[in-house]
Amino acid sequence: MDILLQQILNGLVLGSVYALVALGYTMVYGILGLINFAHGEVVMIGAMIALAVMTLLTGTMVGVPPVVIVSLAIAAAIAVCMALAYAIERVAYRPLRNAPRLAPLITAIGMSILLQNVAMVIWGRQYKTFPQLFSTQPHTIAGATITDLQIVIIVVSAALMVGLLALVNFTRLGRAMRATSENKTIAGLMGVNVDKIISATFVIGAALGAVAGVLVAANYSIAHYSMGFMLGLKAFTAAVLGGIGNLGGAVLGGLLLGLIESIGAGYIGDVTGGFLGSHYQDVFAFLVLILVLVFRPTGIMGERVAERA
Repeated sequence: MDILLQQILNGLVLGSVYALVALGYTMVYGILGLINFAHGEVVMIGAMIALAVMTLLTGTMVGVPPVVIVSLAIAAAIAVCMALAYAIERVAYRPLRNAPRLAPLITAIGMSILLQNVAMVIWGRQYKTFPQLFSTQPHTIAGATITDLQIVIIVVSAALMVGLLALVNFTRLGRAMRATSENKTIAGLMGVNVDKIISATFVIGAALGAVAGVLVAANYSIAHYSMGFMLGLKAFTAAVLGGIGNLGGAVLGGLLLGLIESIGAGYIGDVTGGFLGSHYQDVFAFLVLILVLVFRPTGIMGERVAERA
């Protein structure tokens, strides 16, 4: 039971990050019907920018509280990722908005590869050690342990997810986003600036992705130019699991996928003597994707939007 509880806590931490990244996928798909495969690389860029800023500040601002350094690093990562997402939407996706569906999909994959290689040129191939600015002292809960950083990941992720849901459901921008998602042409006739709403969707998703990149790099204490690829695929799996195009579904899918991975890699791994341990945790994620696509393609909370894939 202690092992199961520990893996549930680990799954909530992992699932919170998946949910943040999945929200970026599902927002763009809900409005454009596009899978933005470059989103994982935007998350990676956020982590690398934050690492660069934290390394600079820890060397020049001696005695500054870690919270201030982390806050400045996250702010820089968010700003860069928002600008990058805006540029990607304007340059790579907007000209292809009325093109056949295959064209923007190929463009998204190409943009993903391009960003990976740009990051490799800038930061190199080596794994970068992420500064440990938070206490790693574990807290024991019913036999399971959780660190201050993991608590921060869960709390920050939950706050951002609630904030996004409130923005979409209770603000003027959110109403415009929902109207654009339903029908771009009619929304434009009603006075909605569709181009600005689509750009805002990319920008908001990138901001969430930047925070997720910092959180996952801090949790594993490393950052790498290819870290966004697998994270992006798993977040996409989470979005499909919950029902792509549905914000609540993205959150649910992320949390469920994190729990499935952690329990599969830890609890089931121990039961099978390590045969299905942590080295096979990716198998559980993509097995879930296959099962969902076969038995429920619209996902757990799938809506009519998902039928446009």
